[in-house]
Amino acid sequence: MASDKVIQLSDDSFESEVLKSSTPVLVDFWASWCAPCKAISPVVDGLADEYDGKVKIGKLNVDENPATPGQYGVRGIPTLILFKDGQVVDQVVGAVPKNQLEGLIKKAL
Repeated sequence: MASDKVIQLSDDSFESEVLKSSTPVLVDFWASWCAPCKAISPVVDGLADEYDGKVKIGKLNVDENPATPGQYGVRGIPTLILFKDGQVVDQVVGAVPKNQLEGLIKKAL
């Protein structure tokens, strides 16, 4: 089940929701046809619940919003990029285990 704490991002909302955020933001670049994206989705939702108030978690559909993935060199999905103060802190590509995503998040806390 999708978490209500996950923000649906778009090219239009990316700057205000991610780059100008006062808290770190983990962005999941995904697409509806991507099996690994579906596999990692429950993990991302769980992290949104766990880190609520500390880190924002957002999803950006690469098919519907092609500009932003292009800006950040997203070539494969899922790609998860961690932003803090408008800057990229780190990123991972692929359906990685939860502990790897937690390690990524902790770099910004």
